[in-house]
Order: sequence, then C-alpha cells, then structure tokens
Amino acid sequence: MIDALFGSKTRVKLLHLFLNNPNRAFYVREITRKIDEQINSVRRELANMLSIGIIKSDSSNNRLYYEINQDYPHFKPLREIFADSQLQSEAAATVESNDWSKRLKPLGDVRVAVFSGSLVKGSSSDVDVLIVGDINKTQAKRFMKELEEDENRALNYTVMSYEDFYYRLSIKDRFVASIVSGKYTVLMDTEQILTKS
Repeated sequence: MIDALFGSKTRVKLLHLFLNNPNRAFYVREITRKIDEQINSVRRELANMLSIGIIKSDSSNNRLYYEINQDYPHFKPLREIFADSQLQSEAAATVESNDWSKRLKPLGDVRVAVFSGSLVKGSSSDVDVLIVGDINKTQAKRFMKELEEDENRALNYTVMSYEDFYYRLSIKDRFVASIVSGKYTVLMDTEQILTKS
C-alpha cells in the first residue's frame, strides 16, 4: 500500500532508510546493500529525491554521500509515517543501523534484542527492552543506564537466555507473547527467529 502511495518500492525503502537515520549520510553502494535494490534503480530514485529537495548530497573522500534534508517542509510528517511503517515483516520494522550492533557487543553473545513498550509507538507491552543470549548482567545494566539517559526516563527491561526465550516462544508463553505479538522494533535477531515465529 505504501509502495503504491509513494510510487515505487525503491523510493519507499530509501525514505525509510533516510527518515529513520536523520543524522547519518550514506554512499550509493552502502545504500544498495542496506535496502537490497539494484544500483541503477537506487541512483534514479536518489536523483528524483534530490531534485525535489527531500535529500541532500555532499562529497567526502572521493565519495558522494546522501542524507535526509531536515529542512525539507514535509520532513516531520514524513518521518511520522515512516517511523511506524512495517517494511521488514508484518510485526516488526528492523532497524537498519550498525550502531546498535556496536552498542550491544559489550553485553556478550546477544542473539535477539528488541524495543517495545514505551519505545515503540502502538506497543502495549510493559517491557521496553528485551535482550536474549549469553549476557553479562553488569554490562546489560550499563547499557540500560545509557539508554535511560538517552531517553531521559526509566525503562523496563528483561534479559533471558536464548534457550529460555526459544522455549517460551514455542509454547506461546504469555510474557514473551505480550512483547512479540504486538508492535516492536528489532535491533538484533541473529537466528531470524522472530521472522519464523
């Protein structure tokens, strides 16, 4: 439906990428990898988006970088639309950013990480962050403290082993279901377990 409204699948993916990463610039080959579209199609849509002013470009280190133009008149309403669009799966929009991988790495062997609750528009879960894997509890507390500082509020989080999570998911445990049956944002899912469930 969104594809039809905005003209093409490539354009929708580009808008999703740029609007969910408003302070990041991307070069063409990086963009094609992230959105999994042909380079010619990406170049064509980038040219269209540049011509109407929704993105801007800048060259650095012999590369041309593109980023969202936050001064574009319709930036805020477009961001509201695409921040909540579900492009990766019916239930979740995967965050297209390596930043979370880097931030989660010190926690240990993170196999699933999810935002829900107050961090995701439309989620009714009581849990804001779910972290699954072989996790260092001290590092998890540090990560959550930093996240709470970023959000300027207290957050509810849960840490569990992958085996526990997998079992609970398979028996449709009420607690896990309360998180993954509604709206959530995937930060990490190394086994693609959430797309299979």
